[in-house]
Amino acid sequence: MPAGRGSELNPPNRFQVLRAELDPEHLEFDDDFWAEQANLKTEFLPDNSKSIISENDSPDIAFRYSLNAYRGCEHGCAYCYARPTHEYLGLNAGVDFESKIYVKERAPELFREFLSRPKYQSELIVMSGVTDCYQPAERQYQLTRRCLEVALEFHQPVGVITKNALVVRDLDILTEMARQRLVQVNISLTSLDQELTRTLEPRTSSPTAKLRAIRTLTDAGIPVRVMVAPIIPGLNDSSLPAVLEAAREAGAQGASYILVRLPLTVLPVFQEWLERTHPTQRERIEHLIQNTREGKLSSSQFGERMRGTGAIAEQIQQTFRIFRRKLGYAEQMPELEYSHFEVPRPKSGQLTLF
Repeated sequence: MPAGRGSELNPPNRFQVLRAELDPEHLEFDDDFWAEQANLKTEFLPDNSKSIISENDSPDIAFRYSLNAYRGCEHGCAYCYARPTHEYLGLNAGVDFESKIYVKERAPELFREFLSRPKYQSELIVMSGVTDCYQPAERQYQLTRRCLEVALEFHQPVGVITKNALVVRDLDILTEMARQRLVQVNISLTSLDQELTRTLEPRTSSPTAKLRAIRTLTDAGIPVRVMVAPIIPGLNDSSLPAVLEAAREAGAQGASYILVRLPLTVLPVFQEWLERTHPTQRERIEHLIQNTREGKLSSSQFGERMRGTGAIAEQIQQTFRIFRRKLGYAEQMPELEYSHFEVPRPKSGQLTLF
């Protein structure tokens, strides 16, 4: 069993016809093999993508463009909706997703090329539309930091979404961007219970570290929104008021939430996690989720997939609204400034013809 991982599964890749299965009987006495599995190391693989910006047209998402410097995420959140994206790479959405991380080492250069396009009109670009831009790999590769430097140079507004307190490492850049109204930071805080988060999202920062990051960013004048995401009925929904209160005390200006989503291969990964960590609660939690998804465990329906339907979903929404208002959260985050965007002159001084 891999230590420190959110998933212990190697679920079938839905695009592959053939699948190889380990035969435990023949490996029963192979201590070296099992020791290697228990201490599975993360692999960092080169990603030679030709572009860095993804375009979104979902009516449920408030931004069009996202920047993702990494594929896969070492955070290992058992509920991560991005897990199935690894299947496009011929890998699986379980252990592979959190142990085989593809790194787009040309991300800053590709970002610069995108912003320099003649027809580009500045609008919000979100870092981490899919996988976390401050996951552990960022400590080594610093791609997010270098992309922020590009954004600042172009006066391009960005939104940052993360579950990692590593974001405060870039306080110098973020502070200057905030001064020019070019950035908002969104920190996902699932629960204040560290025992729960240690297994649910094993390589994210602790709740205490996230709250400390909110305070540090806010004190530096950087707008911060807390995202209670995801809310899992029967598991962390009852802690919603406490999470909102703690984040507000730490200085968060805005707040939002998302109901747990379990599309495609995320579902078996999450169910295995439930059975392993909360075996006596699994049936009840699944039943409550089904009550928010019209009898199903997942829904891809626009307008419903982020919030759910039914009495339980409505109760969660009402609780969120009441405490957001009671605690004094802003209805809207501060507006970003798009009018100062400009393509900087090349250091050579040579202007482009087109």
